[in-house]
Amino acid sequence: FIAKPCAINLGIQDSGPHRAQPNAILEKVFTSITKSPDGKRLEGLSKQLDWDVRKIQRWFRHRRNQDKPTTLTKFCESMWRFTFYLSIFFYGIRFLWTAPWFWDTRQCWYNYPFQPLTSRLYYYYILELAFYWSLMFSQFTDIKRKDFLIMFVHHLATIGLITFSYMNNMVRVGTLVLCLHDASDFLLEAAKLANYAKYQRLCDAFFMLFGVVFIVTRLGIYPFWILNTTLFESWELIGPYPSWWLFNGLLVILQILHIIWSYLIIRIAYKALMRGKVSKDDRSDVESSSEEEDVTSNSTKGVFSTSSNGSNRVNGHVASGQWTEEE
Repeated sequence: FIAKPCAINLGIQDSGPHRAQPNAILEKVFTSITKSPDGKRLEGLSKQLDWDVRKIQRWFRHRRNQDKPTTLTKFCESMWRFTFYLSIFFYGIRFLWTAPWFWDTRQCWYNYPFQPLTSRLYYYYILELAFYWSLMFSQFTDIKRKDFLIMFVHHLATIGLITFSYMNNMVRVGTLVLCLHDASDFLLEAAKLANYAKYQRLCDAFFMLFGVVFIVTRLGIYPFWILNTTLFESWELIGPYPSWWLFNGLLVILQILHIIWSYLIIRIAYKALMRGKVSKDDRSDVESSSEEEDVTSNSTKGVFSTSSNGSNRVNGHVASGQWTEEE
């Protein structure tokens, strides 16, 4: 009701990729055997149908892309996530601004575990937990990307941390972790929205800002502020409680994921500086449907690859729709 009219006003059409020509034999192979036939099977199909191998390759590429969601669908999804991330981030900042543990992390452990659970803190936790559960389920219905396993581990660790910290009344330090992670997410969704609307400069600006905030918060503030209080200050003030190892183990897993994602973001930013714009998301699996790509055996993959009808197709993080990088 909200995102779709916004997308239409920005000129985003509800048109999908080029549809494959109906063919019962190829459709049966696609649905029952393989979506990416090898050379030997392509030769057999070529003889059976009296089609050129390149034409069959093109059919399978179009058929795979046919199942991808439209740009309008992706815009609506990103606008929903942008709205949630932005709202929950400012709610968290407003709530934590008056909280003593926001300014002194040692307050997270004073009088633990006999710390009151206020209604505002409760709803903050429940909203975050519900959202990450929704991401856990939707991940299996969204387009699968190269970092599917990493995202699965991330969602598991996040849900485990939220639930575990709530059960153990570690909600004070939990709110710091949640707010820190929400600081950069809405910038990423804003960049994706700008790209869907074909505002390339705005997209690149949001992505660069996202990269800076992500690296500062995940590689700077998180280890030296969050991990410092959970590993050292908690040990000093309340000692190694029974769940200390599990709690900090999950937090360290998040830090490892932060390092991996920061590396990918730095690679994208470096290529953008070299070429003048954001080029690609290394985790994406979108296929281009251009004629030139059908001729080559090495397909070009990009987050915002341009299809043959000129419409941008997006899958994953942020990159340019005007050119892609060959792998």
